[in-house]
Amino acid sequence: MLEQAASIAAFVGQGLVLAGAIVTIIGSVGVLRFPDFYTRIHAASVTDTLGAGLIIVGLVLLGGGFFVTVKLLIIWGLILITGPTASHALANAAFTSHVKPLGRGDLRQPSASDEG
Repeated sequence: MLEQAASIAAFVGQGLVLAGAIVTIIGSVGVLRFPDFYTRIHAASVTDTLGAGLIIVGLVLLGGGFFVTVKLLIIWGLILITGPTASHALANAAFTSHVKPLGRGDLRQPSASDEG
């Protein structure tokens, strides 16, 4: 019975690590694809915090030892505090430097009259 619980925990842990990696990759694509600085910060901060959280919870399930679990949970707590704080600081610095976010009309599609 104990071996079955360990194998289920290992399976769930591997799934969480994989899900965290996928979320982080999706966030990286969002950073490349989004049009302005503020949306890129949003994509990076949300997906990195979520992706790192999923990876760390998966590693807690895979790690097994008490001290490893405590260390991983401390790292997770630091990521939960520093990630959003750093994103807010970047956005605040951009705003005070007068970096304007794109508005609705700023992403205009070329019309037929624009083509030669």
